[in-house]
Amino acid sequence: MKSVAFAPGHISCFFEPVYVSQDLIRTGSRGAGINVSFGAIAEVVAEGAMKQNFEVFINGKKSSAPVTRLALKYLIGEKPLDVVVKTRLELPVGQGFGMSAAGALSASLALARIIGVSDFDALKASHCAEVQLRTGLGDALASSFGGVEIRREAGLPPWGTIEHIPGRYELVLCVVGKKIDTSKILADPMKTNDIVTQGRYCTKKLLENPSIENLFSLSQVFTKTTGLADKRVLEAIEAVNRYGLASMCMLGNSVFAIGKTSKLCQTLSLFGKVFVCTVDEYGARVLE
Repeated sequence: MKSVAFAPGHISCFFEPVYVSQDLIRTGSRGAGINVSFGAIAEVVAEGAMKQNFEVFINGKKSSAPVTRLALKYLIGEKPLDVVVKTRLELPVGQGFGMSAAGALSASLALARIIGVSDFDALKASHCAEVQLRTGLGDALASSFGGVEIRREAGLPPWGTIEHIPGRYELVLCVVGKKIDTSKILADPMKTNDIVTQGRYCTKKLLENPSIENLFSLSQVFTKTTGLADKRVLEAIEAVNRYGLASMCMLGNSVFAIGKTSKLCQTLSLFGKVFVCTVDEYGARVLE
């Protein structure tokens, strides 16, 4: 049987890691972010087999795809299925666009439809895989809900809670530098102390005044106070100030912006590859 699903990419504007020992479901992050119209489209074919086997292709190439594989494993347990996943990622990996979560979630949703389990089971499998491998802490949950979101509490429902900032926006994304290894940052106690303190502060302030302008302004505060941005990223943010609002995608050497789209594109294209997209308001979904 075959199924196809889509999961939007997700940009974390700021976040506070929350670890609950021995509980992947309640582990995650508080913070805020934006789901975008570019994401992952996964075509999954699954059939009965003598033993369990996964094959994953990303953008036409065979891939180890650890997050997707672990998510599918969580979803089917020991069932002897032969599963082939062909995923198209519409944004680069390792640049703060939530692509590993989108890839895992789209594949899990498609497989869930084939084996007759719920969308929530697919979300749970993707979230647990992402948290266990430290590739992200809230992207799968955010991607499943869509929109511009504030993660008020960490983890999956009923513990994790999300609020939305309504609005349709055109976004300009720009990849400025090399990939960032999220798992390395999340494993560095010095870095995570700053991230926790600033992430908590920014989430609290955004909940007091949940607007898109405040989201960007607090994202800039987080970017500057945590020291996660390099000189080039800070230059790119500064360069577009007169045309709109911009900040750094967590965790990537990349920038997201809203405002005068054509001027933003013109300016940011001097710094790297530019993508124009919109807010995805619907969240992850099965397409066929």
